[in-house]
Amino acid sequence: MKKPIYIFSDGELRRKDNTIYFENEDGKKYIPIENTSQIYMFGEVRINKRFLELLTQTEIVLHFFNRYDYYIGTYYPREHLNSGYMILRQAEHYLNHNRRYLLARKFVRGSLKNIQQVIRYYRNRGKNVSETEEKIKVMESKIPMCTCIEELMAIEGNTREYYYGSFDAILGKRDFTFEKRTRRPPRNYLNTLISFGNSMIYTTVLAEIYKTHLDPRIGYLHATNFRRFTLNLDIAEIFKPIIVDRVIFTLISRGMITKNDFDRESGGIILKEKPKKTFISEFENKLSSTLSHSSLGRKVSYRRLIRLELYKLQKHLMDERKYEPYVARW
Repeated sequence: MKKPIYIFSDGELRRKDNTIYFENEDGKKYIPIENTSQIYMFGEVRINKRFLELLTQTEIVLHFFNRYDYYIGTYYPREHLNSGYMILRQAEHYLNHNRRYLLARKFVRGSLKNIQQVIRYYRNRGKNVSETEEKIKVMESKIPMCTCIEELMAIEGNTREYYYGSFDAILGKRDFTFEKRTRRPPRNYLNTLISFGNSMIYTTVLAEIYKTHLDPRIGYLHATNFRRFTLNLDIAEIFKPIIVDRVIFTLISRGMITKNDFDRESGGIILKEKPKKTFISEFENKLSSTLSHSSLGRKVSYRRLIRLELYKLQKHLMDERKYEPYVARW
């Protein structure tokens, strides 16, 4: 099974015939290209055209992060599965207000449902989150009254503020209080983990879109504009609560990441290299873990679950079956 490769050190990625290797002052390390699905670059890494040509031939996606762990872009090889038909169907659903609005509403509802599942899970374990649960129910009840995408985005944003505010009760860790949502740069430890985790799920979904006929540039909740990709942001909303946030809760509650695992830079806070690797390891463990899929009657991994979500969207766009977002059933 193909797996992602993560590069944290500075150096150079080079091609040798039909394979690739990473080279720095410590020497060369060959990368099994036939077993690689995507590459994450966190260090300052030099590449050249011959290297990118091989990535295109082998259909490997390359993600770039800067020194502050901000996701800055993806080398997305030639779309080998894209079809003109699917692009037309995506565009048709985007340009038609009713069709776009329907999908945007589904994504927001899926996000809120999975947030509620997380809240319910911890409420059943004695955490003081009942007030948050009620506030989110009120937000969900307002969805049918929305008339435009902007109102849906407002509901989603307000829900997340309530939800993130409940992290203090869920975690009960003085060093990891939420305070308020801050980005670029995050202002506290918890916000740093949220931002990093969200970047990881965005790129994970993007890599799964590459394996379908969908074009990642056409989203529905997030406006299609001059930003490179938006569809991955739509789908990620559904999976943030049940993948990213559960990973964060695990890391903090088990003491796998502590306040000593962060550095302050440029007015913000970033993860040190070792805890960053710990986060990614737990994130990959979550994506590889399996759960029962009621429709298929068998277990699937969370990574596969994301791909299945994309297949459902494809069927909706082709008017074969109405799209319904995945909702966790713990």
